[in-house]
Amino acid sequence: MVNDPLIEQFVTDLRPVRRRSLWRDALTLAVLAGVEIGAVLGFGLMRPDMPHAMHMMSFWWKAIGLLLIVGLGVASALVSLDPTRSPRQGLRRLGVTALVLFALGWLVDALQAGPEALWLRLDPAHGMVCARKIVELALPAVLALGVIVRRGAPVDVRGTAWVTGIAGAAFGALVFALACPFDDPLYLVVWYSLACALVACSTRLVLPWLIRW
Repeated sequence: MVNDPLIEQFVTDLRPVRRRSLWRDALTLAVLAGVEIGAVLGFGLMRPDMPHAMHMMSFWWKAIGLLLIVGLGVASALVSLDPTRSPRQGLRRLGVTALVLFALGWLVDALQAGPEALWLRLDPAHGMVCARKIVELALPAVLALGVIVRRGAPVDVRGTAWVTGIAGAAFGALVFALACPFDDPLYLVVWYSLACALVACSTRLVLPWLIRW
Protein backbone atom coordinates (compact mmCIF):
# COMPACT_ATOMS: atom_id res chain seq x y z
CA MET A 1 0.00 0.00 0.00
CA VAL A 2 1.01 3.63 -0.55
CA ASN A 3 1.05 4.37 3.19
CA ASP A 4 3.23 1.38 4.14
CA PRO A 5 6.60 3.18 3.73
CA LEU A 6 5.30 6.13 5.73
CA ILE A 7 4.09 3.88 8.56
CA GLU A 8 7.36 2.00 8.53
CA GLN A 9 9.26 5.28 8.78
CA PHE A 10 7.25 6.29 11.85
CA VAL A 11 7.74 3.01 13.70
CA THR A 12 11.39 2.42 12.84
CA ASP A 13 12.78 4.47 15.74
CA LEU A 14 10.22 3.40 18.34
CA ARG A 15 11.56 1.92 21.56
CA PRO A 16 9.75 -0.04 24.27
CA VAL A 17 8.26 2.20 26.97
CA ARG A 18 8.59 1.23 30.60
CA ARG A 19 5.18 0.55 32.04
CA ARG A 20 4.04 3.01 34.70
CA SER A 21 3.65 1.83 38.27
CA LEU A 22 1.73 3.78 40.89
CA TRP A 23 3.78 2.12 43.60
CA ARG A 24 7.07 3.13 41.96
CA ASP A 25 5.85 6.71 41.57
CA ALA A 26 4.69 6.79 45.20
CA LEU A 27 8.04 5.37 46.34
CA THR A 28 9.88 8.10 44.41
CA LEU A 29 7.86 10.77 46.21
CA ALA A 30 8.38 9.04 49.56
CA VAL A 31 12.15 9.08 49.02
CA LEU A 32 11.97 12.79 48.18
CA ALA A 33 9.99 13.40 51.37
CA GLY A 34 12.63 11.53 53.37
CA VAL A 35 15.41 13.60 51.81
CA GLU A 36 13.74 16.94 52.58
CA ILE A 37 12.80 15.96 56.12
CA GLY A 38 16.31 14.59 56.64
CA ALA A 39 17.72 17.92 55.44
CA VAL A 40 15.60 19.81 57.97
CA LEU A 41 16.83 17.55 60.74
CA GLY A 42 20.42 17.39 59.50
CA PHE A 43 20.85 21.15 59.26
CA GLY A 44 19.34 21.68 62.70
CA LEU A 45 16.33 23.57 61.37
CA MET A 46 13.69 21.79 63.46
CA ARG A 47 11.88 24.12 65.84
CA PRO A 48 13.60 24.05 69.24
CA ASP A 49 10.34 23.76 71.18
CA MET A 50 9.17 20.62 69.37
CA PRO A 51 8.65 18.59 72.61
CA HIS A 52 6.34 21.33 73.89
CA ALA A 53 4.63 21.79 70.51
CA MET A 54 3.72 18.12 70.34
CA HIS A 55 1.46 18.62 73.34
CA MET A 56 -0.51 21.35 71.57
CA MET A 57 -3.71 20.63 69.65
CA SER A 58 -2.90 23.38 67.15
CA PHE A 59 0.35 21.67 66.16
CA TRP A 60 -1.42 18.38 65.44
CA TRP A 61 -4.21 20.22 63.61
CA LYS A 62 -1.53 21.75 61.38
CA ALA A 63 0.46 18.55 60.85
CA ILE A 64 -2.44 16.16 60.34
CA GLY A 65 -4.32 18.61 58.14
CA LEU A 66 -1.34 19.10 55.83
CA LEU A 67 -0.70 15.36 55.75
CA LEU A 68 -4.30 14.76 54.67
CA ILE A 69 -4.02 17.31 51.86
CA VAL A 70 -0.70 15.86 50.70
CA GLY A 71 -2.14 12.35 50.66
CA LEU A 72 -5.30 13.33 48.81
CA GLY A 73 -3.38 15.52 46.37
CA VAL A 74 -0.73 12.94 45.51
CA ALA A 75 -3.31 10.17 45.17
CA SER A 76 -5.48 12.32 42.89
CA ALA A 77 -2.49 13.34 40.76
CA LEU A 78 -1.25 9.77 40.29
CA VAL A 79 -4.73 8.41 39.55
CA SER A 80 -5.33 11.14 36.97
CA LEU A 81 -2.39 9.88 34.88
CA ASP A 82 -4.64 7.06 33.71
CA PRO A 83 -6.49 8.41 30.63
CA THR A 84 -9.68 6.77 31.88
CA ARG A 85 -9.62 8.62 35.22
CA SER A 86 -10.32 12.24 36.13
CA PRO A 87 -8.81 14.32 38.97
CA ARG A 88 -12.02 16.28 39.47
CA GLN A 89 -13.34 14.08 42.27
CA GLY A 90 -10.00 14.44 44.04
CA LEU A 91 -10.19 18.22 43.65
CA ARG A 92 -13.63 18.25 45.23
CA ARG A 93 -12.37 16.16 48.15
CA LEU A 94 -9.43 18.51 48.59
CA GLY A 95 -11.76 21.49 48.65
CA VAL A 96 -14.05 19.94 51.24
CA THR A 97 -11.08 18.86 53.38
CA ALA A 98 -9.57 22.35 53.29
CA LEU A 99 -12.88 23.97 54.26
CA VAL A 100 -13.37 21.58 57.17
CA LEU A 101 -9.81 22.22 58.38
CA PHE A 102 -10.30 25.98 58.14
CA ALA A 103 -13.53 25.79 60.09
CA LEU A 104 -12.00 23.59 62.79
CA GLY A 105 -8.87 25.66 63.10
CA TRP A 106 -9.74 29.31 63.22
CA LEU A 107 -13.25 30.42 62.30
CA VAL A 108 -14.72 30.89 65.77
CA ASP A 109 -11.44 32.15 67.20
CA ALA A 110 -10.95 34.72 64.42
CA LEU A 111 -14.49 36.06 64.74
CA GLN A 112 -13.99 36.72 68.46
CA ALA A 113 -10.78 38.75 68.04
CA GLY A 114 -10.69 42.48 67.36
CA PRO A 115 -8.95 44.06 64.32
CA GLU A 116 -5.83 44.99 66.32
CA ALA A 117 -5.46 41.51 67.76
CA LEU A 118 -5.92 39.99 64.32
CA TRP A 119 -3.15 42.15 62.84
CA LEU A 120 -0.75 41.25 65.65
CA ARG A 121 -1.50 37.57 65.26
CA LEU A 122 -0.95 37.69 61.50
CA ASP A 123 2.59 39.08 62.02
CA PRO A 124 3.18 39.97 58.33
CA ALA A 125 6.97 40.30 58.72
CA HIS A 126 7.34 36.64 59.72
CA GLY A 127 4.39 35.56 57.59
CA MET A 128 6.02 36.60 54.32
CA VAL A 129 9.20 34.75 55.28
CA CYS A 130 7.22 31.60 56.09
CA ALA A 131 5.34 31.82 52.79
CA ARG A 132 8.60 32.18 50.84
CA LYS A 133 10.17 29.17 52.56
CA ILE A 134 7.10 27.04 51.88
CA VAL A 135 7.29 27.93 48.18
CA GLU A 136 10.98 27.00 48.11
CA LEU A 137 10.39 23.66 49.84
CA ALA A 138 7.46 22.90 47.52
CA LEU A 139 9.51 23.26 44.32
CA PRO A 140 11.29 19.85 44.52
CA ALA A 141 7.96 18.08 45.06
CA VAL A 142 6.31 19.95 42.18
CA LEU A 143 9.24 19.12 39.88
CA ALA A 144 9.19 15.44 40.88
CA LEU A 145 5.43 15.23 40.36
CA GLY A 146 5.82 17.07 37.05
CA VAL A 147 8.30 14.47 35.79
CA ILE A 148 5.94 11.67 36.85
CA VAL A 149 2.98 13.40 35.21
CA ARG A 150 4.87 13.76 31.92
CA ARG A 151 5.24 9.97 31.81
CA GLY A 152 1.49 9.50 32.24
CA ALA A 153 -1.41 10.12 29.93
CA PRO A 154 -3.79 12.52 31.71
CA VAL A 155 -6.83 13.60 29.73
CA ASP A 156 -7.86 16.45 32.02
CA VAL A 157 -4.50 18.24 32.02
CA ARG A 158 -5.86 21.30 33.83
CA GLY A 159 -7.29 19.23 36.65
CA THR A 160 -4.07 17.23 36.87
CA ALA A 161 -2.08 20.47 37.01
CA TRP A 162 -4.24 21.72 39.88
CA VAL A 163 -3.89 18.60 42.02
CA THR A 164 -0.16 18.43 41.26
CA GLY A 165 0.32 22.01 42.41
CA ILE A 166 -1.81 21.53 45.53
CA ALA A 167 -0.01 18.31 46.47
CA GLY A 168 3.43 19.87 45.95
CA ALA A 169 2.50 23.00 47.89
CA ALA A 170 1.07 21.04 50.81
CA PHE A 171 4.19 18.87 50.81
CA GLY A 172 6.39 21.94 51.13
CA ALA A 173 4.18 23.28 53.92
CA LEU A 174 4.29 19.96 55.76
CA VAL A 175 8.09 19.85 55.68
CA PHE A 176 8.28 23.49 56.76
CA ALA A 177 5.91 22.76 59.65
CA LEU A 178 8.80 20.92 61.34
CA ALA A 179 10.73 24.19 61.52
CA CYS A 180 7.92 26.75 61.81
CA PRO A 181 7.46 27.99 65.39
CA PHE A 182 3.99 29.41 64.72
CA ASP A 183 0.88 27.43 65.66
CA ASP A 184 -1.77 30.16 65.65
CA PRO A 185 -4.52 28.81 63.33
CA LEU A 186 -5.25 32.27 61.92
CA TYR A 187 -1.59 32.85 61.06
CA LEU A 188 -1.28 29.39 59.50
CA VAL A 189 -4.43 29.64 57.43
CA VAL A 190 -3.45 33.02 55.96
CA TRP A 191 0.24 32.54 55.21
CA TYR A 192 0.29 28.81 54.46
CA SER A 193 -2.73 29.26 52.18
CA LEU A 194 -1.04 32.17 50.41
CA ALA A 195 2.10 30.12 49.73
CA CYS A 196 0.12 27.09 48.61
CA ALA A 197 -2.05 29.22 46.34
CA LEU A 198 1.04 30.71 44.66
CA VAL A 199 2.50 27.27 44.01
CA ALA A 200 -0.80 25.76 42.84
CA CYS A 201 -1.61 28.65 40.48
CA SER A 202 1.90 28.67 39.00
CA THR A 203 1.74 24.93 38.43
CA ARG A 204 -1.69 25.27 36.84
CA LEU A 205 -0.33 27.84 34.37
CA VAL A 206 2.89 26.02 33.44
CA LEU A 207 2.26 22.28 33.70
CA PRO A 208 -0.46 21.91 31.01
CA TRP A 209 2.04 23.15 28.39
CA LEU A 210 4.50 20.43 29.43
CA ILE A 211 2.15 17.44 29.54
CA ARG A 212 0.21 17.80 26.29
CA TRP A 213 0.22 14.62 24.27
